Amino acid sequence: MYRRAFRAAFPATVPVLMGYLAIGMAFGLMLQAIGYNFIWAFFMSLTIYAGSGQYLGVELLGTAAALGSVALLTFIINFRHLVYGLSMLEKFKGMGIRKLYMIFSLTDETYALLSSARVPERVDPHAYYFAIAVLDHCYWIAGSVIGSVAGALLGFDTTGIDFAMTALFIVIAVDQWSAYRAHLPALLGFGVTVVSLVLLGPDAMLIPALCAIIVILLLLRARLDAQAEAAARKEEV
Repeated sequence: MYRRAFRAAFPATVPVLMGYLAIGMAFGLMLQAIGYNFIWAFFMSLTIYAGSGQYLGVELLGTAAALGSVALLTFIINFRHLVYGLSMLEKFKGMGIRKLYMIFSLTDETYALLSSARVPERVDPHAYYFAIAVLDHCYWIAGSVIGSVAGALLGFDTTGIDFAMTALFIVIAVDQWSAYRAHLPALLGFGVTVVSLVLLGPDAMLIPALCAIIVILLLLRARLDAQAEAAARKEEV
């Protein structure tokens, strides 16, 4: 069952493989630049597995920030995963103990794949979702370790390399826009984010914007579900 699921999942995860190798290597290079070797890169990617959180961790480790500051900033950055988790409750139902790992491994890129995944015939859906999550996690670990080792063996100027994460987010957003006909949720999210940025500024806009987006999407859930079903019927026809 799992062998078939992993074979089916691999082609779908190739774009993430390319992206994770690049941004994982960037993380490994940055970590090595502040004096932490590939062992740190491996275990941070294995246990934390949050790209933006790990990028932040490099900066905090480099400045010897207080533990309280680290916890607060990590919470703020990863608050968006609450939204991801709520939207995946149906897909993860019935997965048993695997659900714990699925929740842990729900990164932006894995969420993008799972939310638009079309399970091949004769493949168990839960095994397919699990395979996607495991493969993405392995790609991230591999990229981090490769980057750290390369940074130790070769000299790299890491200035501006943290933009790799932003670039990957842009690619994901464009891909999601192309994959769905209903663009209202994306437009609502963009509008609320811009308003929050203007009213609250870049340092205080994240959590209010996410909370506002959650409330609006919950209020419009029935309408959005109806639009999604109508779009799915059109594709079948």
